[in-house]
Amino acid sequence: MRITLGVSGGVAAYKAAELVRRLQQEGHTVQVVMTRAAREFVTPLTFAALSGQKVITDLFSDSSGGEANLESAIEHIAVAQRTDLLLIAPATADIIAKLARGVADEFLTTLYLASTAPVVVAPAMNVNMWNHAATQENVETLRRRGVKIVQPDEGYLACGMTGPGRLAGIEEILAAVGDVAKAQRDLEGETILVSAGPTWEDLDPVRFISNRSSGKMGYAVAEAAAKRGAKVILISGPVNLETPAGVERMDVRTAQEMHRAIMERLPGASMAILAAAVADYRPVERATEKIKKSARPLTISFEPTTDILADVTMNKGRKVVVGFAAETDHVAENARKKLVSKNADLIVANDVTAEGAGFDRDTNVVTLFSRDGRDLALPKMSKGEVAQRILDEVIRLRVALQAPAARRSNV
Repeated sequence: MRITLGVSGGVAAYKAAELVRRLQQEGHTVQVVMTRAAREFVTPLTFAALSGQKVITDLFSDSSGGEANLESAIEHIAVAQRTDLLLIAPATADIIAKLARGVADEFLTTLYLASTAPVVVAPAMNVNMWNHAATQENVETLRRRGVKIVQPDEGYLACGMTGPGRLAGIEEILAAVGDVAKAQRDLEGETILVSAGPTWEDLDPVRFISNRSSGKMGYAVAEAAAKRGAKVILISGPVNLETPAGVERMDVRTAQEMHRAIMERLPGASMAILAAAVADYRPVERATEKIKKSARPLTISFEPTTDILADVTMNKGRKVVVGFAAETDHVAENARKKLVSKNADLIVANDVTAEGAGFDRDTNVVTLFSRDGRDLALPKMSKGEVAQRILDEVIRLRVALQAPAARRSNV
């Protein structure tokens, strides 16, 4: 697992050096990010020597007032994308407050906002600071967001006081990391078929009909599923995106090619998440030569393409099947109709005209419509976060589908 260890400024920062060593002994790759205050207690060189990785200390690599390069300006995004788990130890009252309130004033806090990886926070501070209502409120805010809090130990503190606030023991922090890592591998043993991107339907040798899909949503689902332990087969239309790590990718162009690829790989899959924006129609005839421009109107006849979602659900058995609905009006009504008519388990629907939603964006605003009647409206969030919520719902539905079989086997 690739762990980013955030070290904030406190006397306990020196204990993070031992934490790096122990994480490596357990087979993890560790990259350290230090706040400005942390560098007052431990030097970056210490962590660089222990981890064998670059230690990140500034949001922009050139902190002297000179010109910073583009790579440094977006490094927090690159680190966020390759991080499997963000561990902050020690976490001061200041850093906890910034995380809770969404302050992004240096690399670590900016990384927290940019990452969709699970987060473990191990607080360390003065007993009065820990017990303060503001700190407790901030800690509770992080808990509600799913952040794992490793309770501080009680004992003699560096300030001379006694009570809770001392950084939890290394073993306890490692156990919390292990618990979160295990929970995030909840798709191990599953084979998930994911479709993404648009299709191109040819008019002639130089023109085609398509749509504005970038494939970002489907690729986010594929990446998230792979990180959670699934074997992922990604059937992709033409996009300008890199294949997520650990994902098997098949490239197709047309709706017919996507249908063929999906049906070929479907028998070996336990789940199907069909996020591709497949063309609903294609030209009846493809011209063998370029259609020349003329003053007369051009009439082209179209025919429906094969309904991939309907074919997938026709004999799905106990497979969980997810479809997508990009709508411009009556979103809920159309999504529920599609859920029933296509025999899907979940429909991810959105209004593509809404702010922050739609094609070729890094964010989305969706509602998840489930077969069991649960409607889950999500606020605007990154497509990576949407992907995680979709997978959470898929796992919930998988348990519900398996329950009847389990009950029968106990009879």
